[in-house]
Amino acid sequence: MRLIKTLFLLCLLSGAAAIAGFIYWTEQPIAMTSASVEFTIKPGSGVRSATKQIQEAGIPLPPFAFEMLARVTDKANKLKAGSYELLPGKTPVELLDKIVNGDFSQGSVAIIEGWTFAQMRKVIDASTALRHDTKGLTDAELMKKIGAEFNAGEGMFFPDTYLFAKGSSDIQLYQQAYASQLKRLNDAWEARAANLPYQSKYEALIMASIIEKETGQPSERAQIASVFVNRLKTGMLLQTDPTVIYGMGEKYQGKIYKRDLLTDTPYNTYTRAGLPPTPIALPGLASITAALNPARSDALYFVARGDGTSHFSENLSEHNRAVNKYQR
Repeated sequence: MRLIKTLFLLCLLSGAAAIAGFIYWTEQPIAMTSASVEFTIKPGSGVRSATKQIQEAGIPLPPFAFEMLARVTDKANKLKAGSYELLPGKTPVELLDKIVNGDFSQGSVAIIEGWTFAQMRKVIDASTALRHDTKGLTDAELMKKIGAEFNAGEGMFFPDTYLFAKGSSDIQLYQQAYASQLKRLNDAWEARAANLPYQSKYEALIMASIIEKETGQPSERAQIASVFVNRLKTGMLLQTDPTVIYGMGEKYQGKIYKRDLLTDTPYNTYTRAGLPPTPIALPGLASITAALNPARSDALYFVARGDGTSHFSENLSEHNRAVNKYQR
């Protein structure tokens, strides 16, 4: 009888020691062999499978202990699939919370003002942090995929730096950038000046893209907008080189010649009146604002001074003098 009591007491002591050791383990930093480790939990993974994936990524984790931690805390069925990053100093409890809370590791993509939609797509396609669900789609197919009301993607995405959970779909990034651009365009349209020569918000976006490509000095955006708005109002040709270059496509090799100005395309504003059919780039907020709130002036011309600024003129004779002064 005494032996049985002794064995029972030893079991209790061993159990208590095991529990104490387990609790101690959960609160100690995981022994890392590198500055950080990235790992991915696949969709549909149970706690045992998730633990194996964490181990295979290089994180030294006793599988039975981590699985037990998840089960005794009632979190075994709450793990979120996704990509994560574990930094040194984190405990098993903090690691489990990270996976339960979906504290994913982040990637980023910078979309620059003035880029074309083709440039934007190329950068997104090259991102190793995204899942590429739009690669190979035409622009029209992509726009349909994200639920856009337009077939052409040019100008329809807000240039910004976008953060996202690594492994997420590029569709989500396109949707976010599209929604962001629409909101800014809608807000600017509501606050627009009176008597503008636009029939729609889309025409204002086209103008904003031209301003984006024509502006060398940010402070001159509203003045440049004024020139083009005045030209539209008076029926003058816009005669802006960036639209011609856009219409040339891959034929443009860094220089524009007189023959290019005379070659008609839908985007040649030397041969066709009014705005081109679509934007020619991704305009930022400043250019959208300028298109809808141009400076009040009678200027119809501008020419680069060579220092990043422009000289604005109200008539052709003054403009010709400025051209002779600054460019000849």
